Amino acid sequence: MPELFNYFDHVELPTPTLSTDEVEKLCELVFGIVVVANPLGSQQDQNFRLFPRGSDAPFGVLKLSNPVFSETEIRMQDAATDAVAVADPTLRVPRVLSGPRGALWAWWDSSQGRIHARVLENIAGHTLTGSRYLPPAVIERLGDLAGRVSAALESFEHPASGRILQWDLRHARRVIDALLPDEPDAEVRAAIERAVCGAVAALDPIVPHLPMQAGHFDITDDNVLRGYGELLPDAVIDFGDVMRSWRVAEIAVTASSVLHHDGADPTSVIPAIRAFHARRHLTDEEITALWPLVVLRGATLVLSGRAQVRLDDANEYAADALDRERRIFDVATSVPASVMTAAIRSALEPGRAAPTRTWEGAPLFTLPAEVVVLDAGTVSPLNDRGAWLDPEELDRAALSTLDAGAGAVVVPAWHPVLSGAPPRTPAEPATIPTGTTLWLAEPPALGRDDGEWTRDAGTVTWRCGDEVVTITGIPDGTDAVLPARTRLFVQRHAAGDEPPPPRVTARLAAAWRDVTGEVSDALGLAPPVARGDDTLARRRGVLAAVQEHYYDAPPRIERGWREYLIDVDGRVYLDMVNNVASVGHAHPHVADAATRQLNLLNTNSRFHYGVITEYAERIVETLPDELDTVFFVNSGSEAADLALRLAMASTGRTDIVAMREAYHGWTFASDAVSTSIADNPNALATRPEWVHTVAAANSYRGTYRGADAQRYAPEAVAEIDRLAASGRAPAGLICESFFGNAGGVALPPGYLAQVYEAIRRHGGVAIADEVQVGFGRLGEWFWGFEQQGVVPDIVAVAKSIGAGHPIGAVITRREIADRYRTQGYFFSSTGGSPVSAAIGLAVLDVIDQEGLQHNARVVGTHLKRRLEALAENHPLVGAVHGAGLYLGVEFVRDRVTLEPATEETAAICDRLLTLGVIMQPTGDYQNVLKIKPPLCVSLESVDYFVDSLDRVLSTGW
Repeated sequence: MPELFNYFDHVELPTPTLSTDEVEKLCELVFGIVVVANPLGSQQDQNFRLFPRGSDAPFGVLKLSNPVFSETEIRMQDAATDAVAVADPTLRVPRVLSGPRGALWAWWDSSQGRIHARVLENIAGHTLTGSRYLPPAVIERLGDLAGRVSAALESFEHPASGRILQWDLRHARRVIDALLPDEPDAEVRAAIERAVCGAVAALDPIVPHLPMQAGHFDITDDNVLRGYGELLPDAVIDFGDVMRSWRVAEIAVTASSVLHHDGADPTSVIPAIRAFHARRHLTDEEITALWPLVVLRGATLVLSGRAQVRLDDANEYAADALDRERRIFDVATSVPASVMTAAIRSALEPGRAAPTRTWEGAPLFTLPAEVVVLDAGTVSPLNDRGAWLDPEELDRAALSTLDAGAGAVVVPAWHPVLSGAPPRTPAEPATIPTGTTLWLAEPPALGRDDGEWTRDAGTVTWRCGDEVVTITGIPDGTDAVLPARTRLFVQRHAAGDEPPPPRVTARLAAAWRDVTGEVSDALGLAPPVARGDDTLARRRGVLAAVQEHYYDAPPRIERGWREYLIDVDGRVYLDMVNNVASVGHAHPHVADAATRQLNLLNTNSRFHYGVITEYAERIVETLPDELDTVFFVNSGSEAADLALRLAMASTGRTDIVAMREAYHGWTFASDAVSTSIADNPNALATRPEWVHTVAAANSYRGTYRGADAQRYAPEAVAEIDRLAASGRAPAGLICESFFGNAGGVALPPGYLAQVYEAIRRHGGVAIADEVQVGFGRLGEWFWGFEQQGVVPDIVAVAKSIGAGHPIGAVITRREIADRYRTQGYFFSSTGGSPVSAAIGLAVLDVIDQEGLQHNARVVGTHLKRRLEALAENHPLVGAVHGAGLYLGVEFVRDRVTLEPATEETAAICDRLLTLGVIMQPTGDYQNVLKIKPPLCVSLESVDYFVDSLDRVLSTGW
């Protein structure tokens, strides 16, 4: 058998560099095929995609192997490919093609000597090359593909499998030692040496226990493909690194390739590892080895890539990869390997109790008996009314507690801290403290005389055996070991380890805790109870399935403030979808009004009390004079339902005209006039016979577009006339003043004037559904119908008028309201209750006093301008609809056909969530972002939203 490749005999490995002209001539001379060759990238081989001359359909991929590889090794690569194809027929892999002279596999006599050439199948699709965002489902599939190939090659044997490649992680330390002396950058050398020493120390004890087998060992983002238009990859290419090595190295290589992608952090690879584990059960030793191998892979990539570019500066493929390879290394080493190992083990073995470091002996010092535990988390009253934004609030609360008689105040480790948390974070913030924060009324007595105490630059450190405890925050010039009335921070870690950061992310907190140990033991405190959260499972178990929630894996939101929503881990999200909280979440004036009224009276609306009258008067003041009579209900659905009943009662008729593709509610009557197929796929087919629809007046994607949209109104008028002529004159017409379900599309100019005139000409009434846009959201107009220059007969409004409290109202003329008596009396137990009315009044106060309609106009205009600018760089943006703070971004796959980008819109919303933005789709095709933030949203927040959306559109979803 020929001598096999040994990297250490060929550290410098220049690639073949045949010209395309020579390649095309040799293809014809040797293989008998006439082709056009387009170069493809490779680090150590030379690759071309071949096209039959005169055709743009790919024929295959020509692979010119580096001359250092023997024929035996090349045959092994093909045999491994064949083995995978046989074992897993659904997995697409590139096998050797045949031509007019047989297999396209031969040695060429080229201008650069004897080179092996073979033509492999061209696997259709796209690789994941580049650093675009990879969603969790794609990362999971990468791990699954690695597991499938590993399973297929489990029993694969070949004489060449024992070759020694630079990518064999068994030899990573040798490769690094060979390359490191020639690395000219001292910072690179130091970072790699430091990381490699730690990785090797973790690996050495377990190396004898790591299973071996043949594998692909290069299943990376560059070497998988997904079919055109598909999300998930289903093909594996480039079997050039087939060899025998540690089985776990397969997933280590795959996981490392994820780390350079946009938004990736070490925990991003967990879905891939979990999927591999499901196919190829990882032993305990393999779990321990996995992250050190990822670190070694990153180090090898950095040094090899930089060496290759120094050797072959014309190799654009290697040069382009340098930044990606450095990011892999940086992300892999951003968390200690021991912490990532604990996180991986927890993900793969969730029921297994993690080993913990036990504290030996007495606490370090004796705390007083009166210890008060301060809750600084999301639901703590300490963080009410935006106090969480003030980083000094925690100290004030602690000192106040000491003043009240406490001997010590602690904020426990490992519990989320919202106080001082940043808003608008594009990645999960570090909100979990790794130590206990402590305030003392008096300096305590030391409880241990063993070990060594040292003091340096505001930090006291105690060392004893394997234990290290650090206490930071000690002011300069303080004589006491632990001064009183000073914020101190106590951490614990093992000797030889770096101290943990003060705070870590929620996803890694449990792993950090497993590695560092429980600091409360060092203080003589009871350890905090480990957190668990089964509320989503419980919700699914007790709520009806059709009562859905946003997102498949939603954050648990337990606090709001202004335009922010905050989860239980202390992450602050920007809320760009919540028009329910119109004046901002948890507005103090609204909360105070509700509390005050609850302390006074809350009962049903049949009692006589003043606040309901005052509230009705305030609503009427915002409307034209003729709309002078108010009904109170509890929701938009009830308001629309009552408006329809008023139309029927006032006219003695039952037929109603409604615009198609609209949503008005879920009650029997409001659902009957709702024809949005997004809310009910059978909406049009299941309408009762008394509902008659007219075309959705959508000037962007409707029947008539642009200037032709003026034809909608005459057609609607004709339909109303036809109904009247047939003896079914309608009782009324219900229509949103702004086409909300479509994402805030303005109705064509004059539309409502024409259809209102027609409905009234036949004795019907005009109903304006203002549930979405009323109360100043449009900026320029307080009510949506004002934009059309009309006055309806009945107005239905809800949502924003209660700022999250269930309030709905119907406002009409007195004579129409009086006609309701023909259907009996009207009563809503809590519609207009004292608390509802007090909250409603407070909302109007805030809109007036804080100029929120003006804010909607100014901020909304800025926001719309910035959103429209996105269309210049992103073809997916078809249009930006709306006005003020009621906007919609419509995504289309083609700006001519307007094919809705439904799947893309859902994925964009999911990606925005990872960047800290709450957003949801709307429209019949669910391809429009519905942008309806609280009216108090700031310019900084909308800029953050647009920047985040631009990032998603640029880097993927």
